[in-house]
Amino acid sequence: MSLSSQYEKGLNEADVPNPILIREQLRRILAHALFTNSKRYPVLLAYTVEQTLDGKAGELKERTIGVEAFGREPDYDANLDPVVRTTAAEVRKRLIQYYYNPEHAGELVIELPVGSYVPSFREPATQTTAIPELNQTPNAGSSSADTLMWREAGQVPSGLTARHWVSIGIALLFAAIAGFSLGHVNLPKRPSNMELFWEPITATSGRNLNDRRHGGTEEDPKGDLNLSDVITLARSIGPLVLGKSTFRVVSALDTDFTQLREGPIVLIGAFNNPWTLRVTQDLPLGFENDGQVRKIVDRKDPAKRFWTYQWQVPNTKLAQDYAIVARFHDNVTGQPVIILAGILAEGTEAASEVVSNPDYLKAMLKDAPKDWDQKNLEAVIETHVIDGHPGPPTVVAVETW
Repeated sequence: MSLSSQYEKGLNEADVPNPILIREQLRRILAHALFTNSKRYPVLLAYTVEQTLDGKAGELKERTIGVEAFGREPDYDANLDPVVRTTAAEVRKRLIQYYYNPEHAGELVIELPVGSYVPSFREPATQTTAIPELNQTPNAGSSSADTLMWREAGQVPSGLTARHWVSIGIALLFAAIAGFSLGHVNLPKRPSNMELFWEPITATSGRNLNDRRHGGTEEDPKGDLNLSDVITLARSIGPLVLGKSTFRVVSALDTDFTQLREGPIVLIGAFNNPWTLRVTQDLPLGFENDGQVRKIVDRKDPAKRFWTYQWQVPNTKLAQDYAIVARFHDNVTGQPVIILAGILAEGTEAASEVVSNPDYLKAMLKDAPKDWDQKNLEAVIETHVIDGHPGPPTVVAVETW
């Protein structure tokens, strides 16, 4: 039983973890880089923990937290200003990342259960699941803004932080599940659309490279892997897992042009990924930023056809986002390239769904020529976004050459 539930039932403190130890652990967590780079995340975690320790767990409701912790007016609209929900979701993710790090094994565990704002506390398990040693020394110069790439190789790079490895582990778990499921499906003798789409990456003898760069939010500008990041990475890794390909995840900021020429590449993300913008600058469909609006344009007729994200009034919830899915041979690097890139993170996640779900991929290829797998291909994807979650992707434009 957690401390919070025990307090709510009025049990004796002697039966629960020591509040002094809980507060020490709270200070330890708040001093970690996962929380020090934000203003809201430490506030919510500290407030909920202290309220629980003070026996006020029953008062931890969304509106109460919004008013007392974030200074909102008592009658504020929580639907138009979901600061508590979005912050709590991020705190849950960061707590998971914190405890996945083997450096924190043996520490008292503070959790924020899904669907509740009442934290729970428990002593660490006596036996923890072994985490393979990476035999790599984190680069002291890397920061939480570093971004990830994967490529086929016999070894992994050393310039990744512990948080990156945590997120990669989550992604690989998703990919392993996907690979297990796909491995038990009887594949047709003729290559599927999914196999054909990924063939330039999986069938090339060079080294596969995935350059992904995630951006932070206005609240947390340095950024860490959010749920969209993890989902996109897992979906792009899946075909390599199924095809028994080896790969590695590399920092985009530490990758130069010479490395890009070493093998096929998958680029994830657009305006926060300089390599995506560079290799797409001459494609029929590409990204542009006029200083005020980020958009995808049809370069054959940019004045008449373009796509940009749209916001609901009063500009608090994203309503639509757009992304590019591309598969082409890049003349600059001389390598096959696949791009999964949205104007914002939600679009990127929708793009990854297209190339990991056979039904969505079939819809994208419906208007493509029969020999599309022998051509360069680009598509614009639209997704409706509700509370930060992308809906089913829709194909609005396809170009081949």
